[in-house]
Amino acid sequence: MIKTTKQLIAISIIPQYFIVKWLGQHPDFIETYYSNGFYQYSSKLFRYVFGLFPFSIGDLLYLSAIIYSIRWFIKNRQRIIKDTKAWFLDVMLVLSLGYFAFHLLWGMNYYRQPLHENLGLEADYTTEQLVLVTKLLIEKSNKVHSQIVRKDSLIVVIPYEKNNIINLVPSGYENLKQDFPNLEYRPKSLKKSLFSYPLAYSGVGGYLNPLTNEAQLNGVIPTYKFPTTASHEIAHQLGYAAENEANFIGCLAAINHDNMYFNYSGYTFGLRYCLNEIYIRDEAQYETLVKTVNPGILKNYKETREFREAHHSPLVPFFNKFFNGFLKANNQDKGMKSYSYVVALLVNYFESNSL
Repeated sequence: MIKTTKQLIAISIIPQYFIVKWLGQHPDFIETYYSNGFYQYSSKLFRYVFGLFPFSIGDLLYLSAIIYSIRWFIKNRQRIIKDTKAWFLDVMLVLSLGYFAFHLLWGMNYYRQPLHENLGLEADYTTEQLVLVTKLLIEKSNKVHSQIVRKDSLIVVIPYEKNNIINLVPSGYENLKQDFPNLEYRPKSLKKSLFSYPLAYSGVGGYLNPLTNEAQLNGVIPTYKFPTTASHEIAHQLGYAAENEANFIGCLAAINHDNMYFNYSGYTFGLRYCLNEIYIRDEAQYETLVKTVNPGILKNYKETREFREAHHSPLVPFFNKFFNGFLKANNQDKGMKSYSYVVALLVNYFESNSL
């Protein structure tokens, strides 16, 4: 009986896969009954329970799973030959349960309606529109930069500990929910990862644990990036799985914050994406525009770039390839390139709304 049950669970990964793909063809259903239905209750429950702990329970689960897996593979290495069928059955059982838990607790959000449809925005934009919004973002970024520092050549240093920034982040969502009620963030479960140093050498700024709905942040990234990185991970917690959508929402949350350091992080975050896209489309136009950006802002960009270069390791290409495949397997056909599509949301939103 036990063996039969294990077999049924193990092979259920096959119908699970086809059910997920079939449901994924019905984004209206996912949006209504999962993202704005079941997920709203389950995610809040998990955030309430695991948010009570000051450290990441999800990271401890990951660590325990890694240790147990290594121990299991070592202990059962000879079964691969002697009892191959049973060995694969055990492996498939775990994969099947993991696949089910992932999609039930968070993963189906990858198949919800595109955010631009919910906001009534276009999905494309012209270079002229991009340049217009970039100029507006330069103006806003320069203005808030000048409010913080005395000279336009000075770098902005956020004068808060990262734990204090974590406590401040939800206020941006409190303001944002006035226009977008679905972005109410409560209860909070936002923490620094226990694996921050390894994450720095794999190029990861933060991540969501789909099993506990905890948002983990890389605690060693430059403080300047912390507000938008934290806001990005909250967007994932709220059910926006696509990276471009989480970037866009995180940017808006920082911009709508009452704290000018968050505003600076948000505006320059959006500006960097727009400048990068202009560089791809028209390098001469990029060179003209970047000269109008306060030198101190460019120094903040350089700070981020130097941090990334200082923590480059052989793990980065491997992780990028893995994550690119993960995104493609979860309804983001362009993989990591989907990050750049935040520009479409930024351009169309800011063109039709006052900055």
